[in-house]
Amino acid sequence: MNPTHATAASAATTPGDGPVCELAADLFTAQARRPPGLAPVALGDLTPYQRALLAVDGTLTRFVEAYWLEPVTVVRLAQRETRLPAPDAWLELPAGAPVIERRVLLHGATTNRFFLWADSRIAVGRLDAGMRRGLDEEEGGLGRILLEQALETRREGLWFGRERPADVPPPVAARWPGEFLVRTYRVFNARAPIMLITERFGL
Repeated sequence: MNPTHATAASAATTPGDGPVCELAADLFTAQARRPPGLAPVALGDLTPYQRALLAVDGTLTRFVEAYWLEPVTVVRLAQRETRLPAPDAWLELPAGAPVIERRVLLHGATTNRFFLWADSRIAVGRLDAGMRRGLDEEEGGLGRILLEQALETRREGLWFGRERPADVPPPVAARWPGEFLVRTYRVFNARAPIMLITERFGL
C-alpha cells in the first residue's frame, strides 16, 4: 500500500491555502507526515535558488554547477550494506531486507563552498548489476550514476522543512555551521521504490 495516499489532501488544506500551498502539496505528497524534528518553512520565505533546490527533478549536481558556474566535488563520507531492523514503509520493504546506506557531501571544487549533504537508503534487491557496480566504484552523486546506467526512474517528493540536527558530520559542520533546508523524496524504477533520499542545503 502506498503510504502517501492519505496525506496529499491533508497537506493541501493547511492554513494559508492558495497557489503557494497548492504548489507545496504538488511537490511533496507526504508533508503532513514529515519527521517531528523537521520544522515547517514557508516557500515564500525562501530565495528563488532555494525554492529551485526543492523543486528540481533531475540531476541536482548539474543544476548546482550551472547556477554557480563551478564544478561540484562529490565526497562519499560513508557507505555500508546492512539489513533493515524494522519494516520501511517508504521503500515498501520488510524487516531484514538488505539495504545500502550512503552519505555524501557536495562542495565547490574551486571555492570549497558547501552545497549539500545527502543521506540515502537504497533497496539492494531492486538494483541491477550495473547500478550496484556504480555505487561500489564511483564517487559521483546518485543522479549522475543513474544517468550513466541509463536507468528509467521517477521521483516522488515526500516532505521538506528546516532543521538544525545535533549529529552533523564533521566535514559538513566545517563548511556550514547553521540551519539546513531539507527535502526527502523517493526514486522509483519499474513502479517500485529503489531509493529514499534526504538532502540538506544551507539555509
